[in-house]
Amino acid sequence: MGPLALFGERWTERDVPDQTGRIAIVTGANTGLGFETARVLAGRGARVVIAVRDTAKGEAAAARITGDVTVQKLDLGSLASVREAAEQLRTRFEKIDLLINNAGVMYPPKQTTADGFELQFGTNHLGAFALTGLLLDRLLPVARSRVVAVASIAHRIQAGIHFDDLQWERSYNRVAAYGQSKLANLLFTYELQRRLSSHHNPTIAVAAHPGISNTELMRHTPGNGLPGFSTLSGLVTNSPAVGALATLRAATDPAVRGAQYYGPSLPVASFGLVGYPELVTSSAQSHDVDLQRRLWAVSEELTGVTFPV
Repeated sequence: MGPLALFGERWTERDVPDQTGRIAIVTGANTGLGFETARVLAGRGARVVIAVRDTAKGEAAAARITGDVTVQKLDLGSLASVREAAEQLRTRFEKIDLLINNAGVMYPPKQTTADGFELQFGTNHLGAFALTGLLLDRLLPVARSRVVAVASIAHRIQAGIHFDDLQWERSYNRVAAYGQSKLANLLFTYELQRRLSSHHNPTIAVAAHPGISNTELMRHTPGNGLPGFSTLSGLVTNSPAVGALATLRAATDPAVRGAQYYGPSLPVASFGLVGYPELVTSSAQSHDVDLQRRLWAVSEELTGVTFPV
């Protein structure tokens, strides 16, 4: 743990309750936050599926984890891959307890997914949206089942959703595009929870953010590679193990309720937030019901995936 992770409410991995008999799907779990999430869940007895684009890296990660861990090929940047993975998971599992949408990309140069979507919006939101819709009926009958979105404090960067240019074809700002994708994660989570509640389902949708965590996700961060960047990052960021605690709390704490948002809240100058996870608030626009519903409709249209709620 980094030195700044010593502050805040001390909810740690030791607080994760027994997960024996539970099935957890964790996307992007070959490294960073996802790996730490999978490690802890498996250590508590869950049957964990690491859903990753590179299965060789996934197998190497699984070999480092003690417990029942398997690997599923999944490329969230391809709706065909999402559908194939969902079908394989549905064949393997009659029920799923946890779907943790952790995988994502941050600040890449302008790129598009296999389906022509801007990479960050397509991967971070549309891929996760489609996967959730295709697997949700495996969660709905299960008591204490949860869909967890790994969002970010960056959701506050972007004012609204660029419905007039969702794919950033007119101009591209990689920081704003990332912020849009993370705002979309929260809008989706809150709308999903409203739909789940209206049907009185036992499944809940919750969100978490890791604060500023020193993971591979930062490889496109401006300044990365400069002398002293790694040392400075280590001083003002959470380690992956601490950053993953917000996800773990959202996924396993019995006190969590639908549409809640967990993350560290200790400010470090202008660098962001570190520390242990607690209940936090998201931006006012993330709670805009009209925005949530409009994004949902557009996401169904773009992915071709409809939900059983």
